[in-house]
Amino acid sequence: MENYFWIGFAGALIALAFAFYQSRRVMSFSEGSDEMKKIAAAIRQGANAYLRRQYRTVSVFFVVMFVILGVLAITGYVSLFMPVAFITGGCYSMFAGFIGMRIATSANARTANAASESLNKGLSVAFSSGAVMGFTVVGLGVLDISVWFHILKYVFHFDAVTISQNMVMFGMGASALALFARVGGGIFTKAADVGADLVGKIEAGIPEDDPRNPAVIADNVGDNVGDVAGMGADLYESYIGSILATFAIGTAAGYGWEGVFLPVCIAVLGIISSVVGSFMIRTKEKADQAALLRTLRIGTYTATAISAVAAAPLAYWIMPDRWFGIWISIIIGLVGGVLIAYVTEHYTSESYKPTRELAEATETGAATVMIGGISLGMFSTLGPILIVAASVLVSFLAAGGSLDTSAANYTLLFSRGLYGIGIASVGMLSTLGITLATDAYGPVADNAGGIAEMAGLPEEVRERTDALDSLGNTTAATGKGFAIGSAALTALALLVSYVDIVKAKVSHVLNLTLINPSVLIGLFVGCMLVYVFSALTMRSVQRAAQSIVLEVRRQFKEIAGIMDGTAEPDYEACVDLCTRSALKEMILPSLLSIIVPISTGLVVGVEGVVGLLGGVTVTGFAMAVFMSNAGGAWDNSKKYIEGGAFGGNGSECHKAAVIGDTVGDPFKDTSGPSLNILIKLVTTVSIAFSGFIAAFSLF
Repeated sequence: MENYFWIGFAGALIALAFAFYQSRRVMSFSEGSDEMKKIAAAIRQGANAYLRRQYRTVSVFFVVMFVILGVLAITGYVSLFMPVAFITGGCYSMFAGFIGMRIATSANARTANAASESLNKGLSVAFSSGAVMGFTVVGLGVLDISVWFHILKYVFHFDAVTISQNMVMFGMGASALALFARVGGGIFTKAADVGADLVGKIEAGIPEDDPRNPAVIADNVGDNVGDVAGMGADLYESYIGSILATFAIGTAAGYGWEGVFLPVCIAVLGIISSVVGSFMIRTKEKADQAALLRTLRIGTYTATAISAVAAAPLAYWIMPDRWFGIWISIIIGLVGGVLIAYVTEHYTSESYKPTRELAEATETGAATVMIGGISLGMFSTLGPILIVAASVLVSFLAAGGSLDTSAANYTLLFSRGLYGIGIASVGMLSTLGITLATDAYGPVADNAGGIAEMAGLPEEVRERTDALDSLGNTTAATGKGFAIGSAALTALALLVSYVDIVKAKVSHVLNLTLINPSVLIGLFVGCMLVYVFSALTMRSVQRAAQSIVLEVRRQFKEIAGIMDGTAEPDYEACVDLCTRSALKEMILPSLLSIIVPISTGLVVGVEGVVGLLGGVTVTGFAMAVFMSNAGGAWDNSKKYIEGGAFGGNGSECHKAAVIGDTVGDPFKDTSGPSLNILIKLVTTVSIAFSGFIAAFSLF
């Protein structure tokens, strides 16, 4: 099977070629009037400036880590390939996010202009730009894995076990860059959004995206650096993490080259299925929210169905003796991803009862909106947690796993069951090309609505962009739900890899029971890390947003003529404030995810790290679902009211909903989505430094 790994290069070529095709298609549309071009250029310039400064800041961290890893590699505590792989993983992750951001900032005005012709044309342009992001991520991911595999196999002539144990450590660079991108971008975008809403909507009473608001350009810039570049880097590291973890589990289960080859083939199959599904997305004029959602579902469901059916002969070809159980595990992952997305949609879309009931709560003020949103978010964890739990159990048993510890070959059967869990995580992420396309579409539609408002386009254009924007809020929420669900399965697969690697590096039998004090301490530390990380990121948004509020108030007071439209606000001042705040505030929470697992391991040993990983994974998963769904529901309840319910724009209900939305902003776009990266980064750091921890821990 090792001679067929060129299939990975073929899959990467298909994905990147399709991304290039979609980018050329987007660029073939007109940006519209000179005013639209001017606004789009300002957004693009702000996004480029922020990312340049962010990458310069992050590069210092990467240089320091390269030196540290180099010293540890020379002394034998990490893989010799780890320092270089750390840099390449970070670069690929950065490149994936950067390309997505560039096409998004080029597509926003084009989407608004296309919407002036028809709703379907606007949807087509926005989705095509999202497809560039989605297929760039999967293409670069498979390319990264294929390049490293061929280097280790054909240059260094390593066997399957050595290759898998080396490559499972290679996700740390991608995870580190993703966390910086997600946290920094999230702080930027929500500081601008909260500041713009509080002063513009609540105090000044002007509409969203009104050009008189000094923070409006920063808000649109933030959509791109947070929800596009950050999300791209986030799911890139989830994608490769699930594949690399399954590599290691497969060889531990005795599957050899077949166990390594199958995840790559599933990824390539998902790329092809996603390409086919992308051509199924189109809509009719005057389509409502339900019809637009149905349109996107057709594309994702088609890709899922093709992957599910084609995975059967694929599994039979690679593992003829165990193909059926492996195939069931793949289907479990695919179905699990669809179900999590559907549950998230149910709790966050204005088309369903929970969000409409939350909008109704505005009739009694902001306090009841806050209570209702928090309770909705907490209750919404029920579905995703049960889906992930069921996916873990069924995929484990389907792949031949056994929970009977008295069985003679229990260790082997248990390992094969764990491989089923890994394959389920790969299956869930296999259609990431189209899933991420529907997510990255959202910020483009949001920017298009802003440009339509600022450029003074006709009312029917704004109605179409509002429909696309409202759909984008839902697809963004479902995308976050999908990302969180996949993070849980990926983190579990990485946790298993960590245990397998550590077993070979310690001289004693691991005691991983809850009555082991080291494991219990690790659980508490992992739970604490989730809460501290969330607090730091929320507080960062609070401080950054306060600076924007004060700046917008200052401009309204000191620049005569803003409110009557005779003077232009200083947009650059708000962009610069958000940039400086984000780059400063992202450092501490990001560093915690690296420092805590290493320090915990040095104090309470490798068993304590297992507890830490368990605590972070379980608590982080529940917290991320709660935050993302509560924030999404607050946002869409506001949109529902802006559509005319409960008095519409400017009513007391609307003001209460805006307050809920501003609280929900850092929930759904900063802290919540950053947690799924925290889960995986803590695990990849633990794997990379496992040899160092095993050698120098106190216990």
